[in-house]
Amino acid sequence: MSLIDIARRLRDEVAILSFRPPVAYVYNPLAYAWPAHEAYLRRFGGGRPQVVLLGMNPGPFGMVQTGVPFGDVTMVRDWLGIEAAVGRPEREHPKRPVTGFRCPRGEVSGQRLWGWAQARFATPERFFARFFVVNYCPLAFLEQGGRNRTPDALPKAERGPLFAACDRALRATVETLAPEYVVGIGQFAADRAAGALGGLDLKLGRILHPSPASPAANRGWARLAEAELRGLGVALPE
Repeated sequence: MSLIDIARRLRDEVAILSFRPPVAYVYNPLAYAWPAHEAYLRRFGGGRPQVVLLGMNPGPFGMVQTGVPFGDVTMVRDWLGIEAAVGRPEREHPKRPVTGFRCPRGEVSGQRLWGWAQARFATPERFFARFFVVNYCPLAFLEQGGRNRTPDALPKAERGPLFAACDRALRATVETLAPEYVVGIGQFAADRAAGALGGLDLKLGRILHPSPASPAANRGWARLAEAELRGLGVALPE
């Protein structure tokens, strides 16, 4: 199964799920930003990377806007070379509009992740020959006041069907790409990988999340993440 087929199936499976307050709005960029996401998969998802880097879910100024994991607009457009028409969620929070590639705000996590990739590998082609980046959950959750709510904070009854669909998609993605490593970006992603990928012949690990909410990440995320990757046995270019 191709990554595009896996993403389509995941898009449709999560679209029928329902979530109760405090979740008030659910954004599915695999639906309204599908052209950009499909372009990402077509351009960079056809190889056999050594390492799959696994994020949590879309950020409000990243994948929510561009359809690309950790999708800071400037990095996606100017370094990855992806720009496409982006629609709107069926219900949109007035404080969190989707303006696609016209979004004026950057995503710090995406700037750090893709900025590191650019600094270390120079070109996207060199980076994706070794790595691939995917999010575990494709949905973003907003509370009534506009606050982002992460998937781990959902009640168990809502996490169950959501995580089941995401587990299936992650396992299918890893079986398709056949990496040596799956590395969670942050503890949540590392834990979900451990739960979803049992029995597969690969190495699991974790690196620090680049979020500005992390004091450690603010002290030099790229340096710390590289040390963690090397600690797992992942060789990096000098």
